[in-house]
Amino acid sequence: MQGMIVLGIETSCDETAAAVVAGDRRILSDIVLSQIEEHRPYGGVVPEIAARSHLDHLDRLIAQALTEARCGWDDLDGIAATAGPGLIGGVLVGLTTAKAIAMVRNLPLVAVNHLEGHALTPRLTDGIDFPYLLLLVSGGHCQLVAVAGVGHYHRYGGTVDDAVGEAFDKTAALLRLGYPGGPAVEAAARQGDPDRFALPRPMAGRPGCDFSFSGLKTAVRHAVAALPGGTADTDSAADLAAAFQEAVADVLVDRTVNAIARFREEFPAGSHLVVAGGVAANARIRAVLAAAVAAQGLRFVAPPATLCTDNAAMIAWAGLERLRLGLTDGFDFAARPRWPLDGLSVPSGGAP
Repeated sequence: MQGMIVLGIETSCDETAAAVVAGDRRILSDIVLSQIEEHRPYGGVVPEIAARSHLDHLDRLIAQALTEARCGWDDLDGIAATAGPGLIGGVLVGLTTAKAIAMVRNLPLVAVNHLEGHALTPRLTDGIDFPYLLLLVSGGHCQLVAVAGVGHYHRYGGTVDDAVGEAFDKTAALLRLGYPGGPAVEAAARQGDPDRFALPRPMAGRPGCDFSFSGLKTAVRHAVAALPGGTADTDSAADLAAAFQEAVADVLVDRTVNAIARFREEFPAGSHLVVAGGVAANARIRAVLAAAVAAQGLRFVAPPATLCTDNAAMIAWAGLERLRLGLTDGFDFAARPRWPLDGLSVPSGGAP
């Protein structure tokens, strides 16, 4: 595995990305082109615009990734691309490009589950061993999963409504903080008083590991409506952002502590809690989770912020991990808009 080099392609949402990663955990290149400015006028990602932008830029980014990695096509051992879940138009662009390269260059193809890319990132960044507990928090996903091996995932709980990143985006829209919502709420919260507004902690204190964020979003809407003129001025927006962020952190800690208890029963050798996904880039949430996890006696791991948001380095690494186990895919592999992480499987004996 150490001598392997894989090209990764990521086009599942609004970042066009290409990266080259080596089996000794070196990221030889990692190129990410954000589409934020293209989607900003609409206050969210427009699938058709995203797919067209991937088409316009992906070939150039792949060439740039190879150049920065000082690699030629003959140096590659495989091609990995996100095959889902995600916006189907964008996923098709990346996966089709990867198939074409693999076919022309006679290279193995690995169709990567985007969530598995996040799940395996700490093995790239920190070299941790299986098993570990994963809190995956992003714009489209919020779940707690025991990671027992490549292709071996045990889902403990997930959101019953909004994902936490989606709740951040909706709260930012309610507070008129701009787009993208996550960084905007975090920035405003730094100037706010989290105690001014009393917001609920949905699901906190209940058994299990499921999440719910729609009620919290609704509470923010009611708080804004109760303000003079039904809108939040700068100070009120900052205070509500801070209150919302603290509520989210409290809920994530509560649900994670429940998951830790279950994880310890099922995987007593596990010693790490990993947080991954775009929301893991939030510094306040990282700090609160790190303190809570330390109190539970586990080691806290969060990849660098640039590897928490969508990127191709994690896709290349997931491809490397699968390639090492001999897990490749045919050119008939179909892109999937939905693809649960715990729905992955590998042949018997495939886990390390």
